[in-house]
Amino acid sequence: MDQSASTAKHVIGCDVGAKEIVIFDSLSATIARVANKRAALMAWVSGLSAAAFVVCEATGGYESELLAALAAAGVSAHRADARKVKAFIRSLGQLGKTDAIDARALARYGQERDGSLARWHPPEASRAQLQALVLTRRDLVADRTAYRNRLKAPGSAHVAQHLESIVACLDAEITALDASINTLIRNTKDLKAMAKVLNGIKGIGATTAAALIALLPELGTTDRRRIASLAGLAPHPRQSGGMDAYRRVRGGRPEIKRVLFMAALSACRAEGPLRDAYNRLIQNGKKRMVAVIAIMRKIVVIANARIKELIQKDQLNPMN
Repeated sequence: MDQSASTAKHVIGCDVGAKEIVIFDSLSATIARVANKRAALMAWVSGLSAAAFVVCEATGGYESELLAALAAAGVSAHRADARKVKAFIRSLGQLGKTDAIDARALARYGQERDGSLARWHPPEASRAQLQALVLTRRDLVADRTAYRNRLKAPGSAHVAQHLESIVACLDAEITALDASINTLIRNTKDLKAMAKVLNGIKGIGATTAAALIALLPELGTTDRRRIASLAGLAPHPRQSGGMDAYRRVRGGRPEIKRVLFMAALSACRAEGPLRDAYNRLIQNGKKRMVAVIAIMRKIVVIANARIKELIQKDQLNPMN
């Protein structure tokens, strides 16, 4: 996604639902409704000028048809973080909630923050496919963990046979997904190049590399501070008067933070500069969790630098 420093004058807020999209147009100050179907969206988008800027929220994929129609028509758009939009609405003192109110708020959000909002671009087909595989794998692993925990819980003896069958099925599906992920990466030039570089970093294995490629497409296209922030690993100050407390990491993408945590634990045990850095932090009095988070940040910063080097050498096309 690109950053734009322009100030949009024609902003359209779209509150996306499964069946319908409620639209607020800042120029006409009117509310409209469009079916969340490809044909209806293409017809609506065809009437927009190239100067329009559309803002919608991420809604679990229901916004995909809208974004695809906008991209095909060359109309710029931003897919907003729902948490940021909700905080923005609260700052306005707005207590009521309707689809029309949300659409109006999204338009105002786009007007006031236009210069800092990244424009959405459709991901390459291979990355979109990899993302779907990785996210499905993540969900199945979470389900497997839940069923394994139920097997260990008191009173599970009566349903143990059923739970074991479900776990076995999940094991098989996760193995099949791993095979599909490996095949896709192996057969896609850019994905293969990225995976090779990432696998060269201590602590990063095939699963972590695939997750980083799929869920952190900004790798190699931004600076070290922003990549750490996107991963939820940027330390935020906590100062007030004479108090200067421990800085804490917050925000970012939780799924990235999870895979980097496991990578950091592995790197802290393996011989190499990352383990040495971890030991120095412990010797300097840092808490173990603080030291692990520092290694997580180092891993993602190193990954970003190495992918950026591939792009600069024209060995890799920057992916959206």
